[in-house]
Amino acid sequence: QVQLVESGGGLVQAGGSLNLSCAASGSIFSINAMAWYRQAPGKQRELVASLTSAGRTNYADSVKGRFTISRDNAKDTLYLQMNSLKPEDTAVYYCNIAVRTSVIGSYYPYWGQGAQVTVSS
Repeated sequence: QVQLVESGGGLVQAGGSLNLSCAASGSIFSINAMAWYRQAPGKQRELVASLTSAGRTNYADSVKGRFTISRDNAKDTLYLQMNSLKPEDTAVYYCNIAVRTSVIGSYYPYWGQGAQVTVSS
């Protein structure tokens, strides 16, 4: 019913930038909270940044001042601008969006397919 398609991952040198996108499509009635997670090899998935429907943002300490989460409501798209990238940022990045598919439904969290981000030293 709802699909999230991520784009923008890739290989970049330390100090470089990448901008991830997560486009939602399908039976979308409304969107609530949105977030980016990442999972490095051998590690648990961790929250990178979140954005509430009211516009409140929250960042992991490790990315504060370097990453910016934003959304385009007209396009149902979530972004993650990543600057000053470090090798330790290397991971698969996943978007997570809470979507309601009908006026009487509840919000359900959907996941993107994941985007590989590799930062070389």
